Amino acid sequence: MIGEEIRLVIPAEEDFRPIAHLVTGGLAARLDVTYDDLDDLQVGIEALLALRDDVDELVISLSAVDGTLHASLGPFASDALRGGGGSGDGLDLQRVLSTVCDTHEIQERDGDTWVALTKRVAR
Repeated sequence: MIGEEIRLVIPAEEDFRPIAHLVTGGLAARLDVTYDDLDDLQVGIEALLALRDDVDELVISLSAVDGTLHASLGPFASDALRGGGGSGDGLDLQRVLSTVCDTHEIQERDGDTWVALTKRVAR
């Protein structure tokens, strides 16, 4: 069964990131997601949002199906994702996403690069 999808289109500027967290939190509250699971998903989303700080559109799609939260974010510059996004502190993008999400996948869609995240939630 496919659940409802929330699609949020915002400028990729840092000032708009709290909107993404608000919408994610709203979906999680509606589904009685634990704070820990919500925090994990938001850390993953924030790690991706931090890769962009421009006025172009960033699309965030959220859905929940059978106890799993799904997030899709993009588009991103392919080299920003594949380069690891490391800042020299030992916490690169791949490590963060592997730690907080059950799966993360880089996808090519219509010539753009997107990231799909999943997080199974406690019931």
